[in-house]
Amino acid sequence: MATVHHWTGLEARALRLALRMSVRTFAAHLGVGIRTISKWEKLLSSTEPRQDTQAILDTALARAEPAAHLRFETNLSEAGRAGTSSFRRVTVSNPRAWEYETWADDLDRSAVALSRQNFTFAEDLLRRWLTRFPAAELDDKGLYLSARATALLGDVQRDQGAVLGPLSAHRSYHHALTVFTQLDVPRRVAQLNLSLAVVTEMSGQLDAAARQYESLAVDDRLSRRDRARARLWVGTALSKDGNDDYALQVMGASVREFEELSEPEDWSVAHQKLALAHRGAGDLTSALRYIDIARTTGTADSPMQRVRLDTAHGHILLSDPGTLDDGLAVLDNAGQVAAEYGLSHQQRSIEGIRSRHATSGGAKSPGAPLIKERHQ
Repeated sequence: MATVHHWTGLEARALRLALRMSVRTFAAHLGVGIRTISKWEKLLSSTEPRQDTQAILDTALARAEPAAHLRFETNLSEAGRAGTSSFRRVTVSNPRAWEYETWADDLDRSAVALSRQNFTFAEDLLRRWLTRFPAAELDDKGLYLSARATALLGDVQRDQGAVLGPLSAHRSYHHALTVFTQLDVPRRVAQLNLSLAVVTEMSGQLDAAARQYESLAVDDRLSRRDRARARLWVGTALSKDGNDDYALQVMGASVREFEELSEPEDWSVAHQKLALAHRGAGDLTSALRYIDIARTTGTADSPMQRVRLDTAHGHILLSDPGTLDDGLAVLDNAGQVAAEYGLSHQQRSIEGIRSRHATSGGAKSPGAPLIKERHQ
C-alpha cells in the first residue's frame, strides 16, 4: 500500500480521483469545506493542507480499498512521469501497480458486462487475469484482486444456473471466501457468506438458506443495505417453503428499510417478492397490486430482471382462471428471453411453473386454496 509522507494539493487530488468522488463528495468525506478542496485542485503541489488535515488525509487513504490504492499510486506515478517530484513523497510497495490497476479496471468492466447478462465477455475478462498469475506469486494486493475476480466468476456461474459442482458458483465463492479470510477482510467475507446463502436457496435447501439469511441479517460486517437484503431473502426462503404469513411480515420490514435507505431498485424487487408471497397465501388481489408496483417502479432494465418480473407476473396470472391465457403468454415471453441470454436457472423455474400448472389441471377456482409451489 502507498504511504504519503507529506501531503500537498497534488496528492489530495490524486486521492479524490482514486476514490472516484466529486469535489463536493470528497469534501464531505473528509469533513472539510468545498473551497478547501477547490484550492488544493487549483494550486496542486504549491499548497499544503494543515497538519490536522494531513492526518485526516492519512486516515482516508488508509481506509481506502486496495483497488483505490492502486488508482492512487497510478495517478501519482503519472504525475512523476510528467516531471513533478510529488512521487518522491510517497512510498509504494507494489512493483506491479500498472498491471494491478488494469486488472481492477477489468473487474469493473466484467461487473458491467454481468449486469447486462453478457456472460461470455465477463468470464473472458475474469479468466484472463485468474490464469495470468500463479497464486504463489501474488502479494496481498494481487490476492485481493484474485479473490474479487473469483467472486465475480461465481456471480457469472450463479446467473447461468451453474449452482453446484466443480465448475460452479458454490466452488468459486468458497475459494474467494478462503482468500478474503486469509487477508482478513471481514466485509468481503460476510458478502461471500451472503452469496453462498443464495446458492443454498437456489439448490433447494430452503431451511438452511433461511437460517443463514437470519444470521446475516444482523451481521455488523455487512452494510445496512446488505442486511436488509438478507432479511428480504429470509422472507423469500420462508415463502418458498410455504410459510407465507411470517414471510410477509419479514418482507414488509425489508420494504420499510429500503425506503429509508432510498434504494429504489431493492424496494421494487421487494415488492416482487411480496407479490409472490401473497400469491402463495391465496390473496391474488394483493399479489397483482404488488407485482404492478414492482413492474412500474424498477429502475434496472436488464434481461435478468425482466425475466424475473415476467416469471413472477405469469405465475400470479396462472392462479386465476380468468387470466390463465395471459399468464401462459407472459411465461412464454419470459422463457424466450431467458433462452436468448442463457439464463438456465430462470428457464428451469419457468418450466417448473408450467409443469406444475399442467399437472394440477390448471388454475384453481377463486374460492379454492392455492397449491403451495416454489416460485422464483
